Amino acid sequence: MNETKILQAYNLAAERYAQFGIDTEAVLAAMQRFSLSLHCWQADDVTGFEGAAELTGGIQSTGNYPGKARNVDELRADIEMATSLIPGKHRLNLHEIYGEFGGQKVDRDQVGVEHFAGWMDWSAATGMKLDFNTTSFSHPLSGDLSLSHPDKAIRDFWIEHSKRCRAIAEEMGKRQGDPSILNIWVHDGSKDTTVNKLKYRTHLKESLDEIFATKYDNIKDCLESKVFGIGLESFTVGSNDFYIGYAAQNNKIITLDTGHFHPTESVADKVSSLLLYVPELMLHVTRAVRWDSDHVTTLNDETIELCREIVRCDALDKVHFGLDFFDGSINRIGAYVIGSRASQKAMLQALLEPLAQLRQYEAEGKYFQRLALLEEAKSLPWSAVWDMFCLRNGVPVGEEFIPAIERYEREVLANRN
Repeated sequence: MNETKILQAYNLAAERYAQFGIDTEAVLAAMQRFSLSLHCWQADDVTGFEGAAELTGGIQSTGNYPGKARNVDELRADIEMATSLIPGKHRLNLHEIYGEFGGQKVDRDQVGVEHFAGWMDWSAATGMKLDFNTTSFSHPLSGDLSLSHPDKAIRDFWIEHSKRCRAIAEEMGKRQGDPSILNIWVHDGSKDTTVNKLKYRTHLKESLDEIFATKYDNIKDCLESKVFGIGLESFTVGSNDFYIGYAAQNNKIITLDTGHFHPTESVADKVSSLLLYVPELMLHVTRAVRWDSDHVTTLNDETIELCREIVRCDALDKVHFGLDFFDGSINRIGAYVIGSRASQKAMLQALLEPLAQLRQYEAEGKYFQRLALLEEAKSLPWSAVWDMFCLRNGVPVGEEFIPAIERYEREVLANRN
């Protein structure tokens, strides 16, 4: 795309936004500071490198598009390719099953910092900071229950796993000079009617208490709920209510996955309520179709409204923005780029909203004017500002990233059998 035309369009857009008192240069600076936490599991359909035969634990990835990452080197290459097409500087979110185990069987209650030393070296070399997740699924002891299992030996296994994950994340945070976000999500639930719900939730609470007994300075602990999983439709131990109560009582971060709620439920509306009671929020942004199907994030109303609510709450420094989709039916690097750029576009639109004028209308009870401006703001020239953001970051403008991904598919992905 012609740079002169991009600059001309940007200058016109800057003048238009200035009419509302919006400084587009300040917005671009804010976008430069806005980091996504990219999820490593999009590159290989949540398989990991332990050698698990199948994905279990109430989740499922669909599709078998050629060229998925088969090892750590290929995964890193795919991540680097994707980030070369995404403006800004971002983080990488790892699940425990993506360690470097050297071909050895390392059970999850034995995993250690040494299995992620290579990732930390890669992080230092690329400047891409690391976040981390415990992994309760796709394991012989996963079953339907993990941290809430009635068998103490099984609970202890997963408690030890979670403790070790926190220790790994602590080392990551220490080395990168920035806290690593440590997320705990377990699939625990039941396919059919459950009568001992209190018992399982008591076990989960006690397990979490033990996991969090050690205090760390370089991690931020998060807890993620879910409505249900495949084969676990009737009861979820770690429900939204459970984790909100636990996080508020124990000063933990709540993770909101945009696919983990009823389709008519607004995740954006939860931001202002939760920030009154928990220190920060972590987001796992996906696109749910009917339910938590983890489709690639697009620039839809739900994502835009979520970003607007973050900005309206002045909470950019209290909300961590991660992605969580895994689509194996299309080019996986393309999925990364589409979902990441869509999320950034949503945040850019939120930052360009004429918020001061909207707040004034609301304070004065001018609700017709508020609604009118909300509607007019939708057609303001935000895309010209986006193009400038891409240009300044040296990444393709508009659809120009498509040929780069097609070339990577021909030269790299097509050679993976």
